[in-house]
Amino acid sequence: MNISDHGAGTASPCHDLFTYGSLMCGDIMTEVAGAQLRATPAVLPGYRRFLVRGEQYPGVVPDRGGTVAGLVYHGIDEAGWARLDRFEGELYDRRPVTVRYENGSGAMVDCYVFRPEFASRLTEIEWEYTAFLRDGKALFQQQYRGFKAID
Repeated sequence: MNISDHGAGTASPCHDLFTYGSLMCGDIMTEVAGAQLRATPAVLPGYRRFLVRGEQYPGVVPDRGGTVAGLVYHGIDEAGWARLDRFEGELYDRRPVTVRYENGSGAMVDCYVFRPEFASRLTEIEWEYTAFLRDGKALFQQQYRGFKAID
C-alpha cells in the first residue's frame, strides 16, 4: 500500500486501527465497525490525547514527547472502514502511524488524528479512559452524532 494514498475514505480491507478514546470500549467499537474485532493493547509514541471542548471524547495530536495508550483492532474490512470514517466525521483524518505493542514490536496501523484546522476545539485537559468509563461513556452514547452517521 502506498502510504501517501492512504487517508479518510480510502478502502482498507483487512487493516488495523489504533484507538485511543471511546472506541477502546469493545461494545462501542462493535457497534460502530459492525463486527466484533480482536484487539491488542498498544502505545502510540509522539502524540498526546486531549479532551474535545464540550464533549466526552478526545483527539490526538502530534507531540514529540508524548505517548498515548490504546488498543489496536485487527482485521477491519471495507464496510467497517466506511462506518468508522462516517462515525469519526470531519474533525479527524485517518492516517498511518507507528505503534508499539507490549512485547516491544512495532507496527504501522491507521489512527484517527485530530485535524490541525480544528485544534482550537481541543482543551488542555488530557483525556483519561477510566474517567470516561466512570463519568462520560453513557452520556457519549446518548449524545454523539456519529452514531447516526454509521447506518
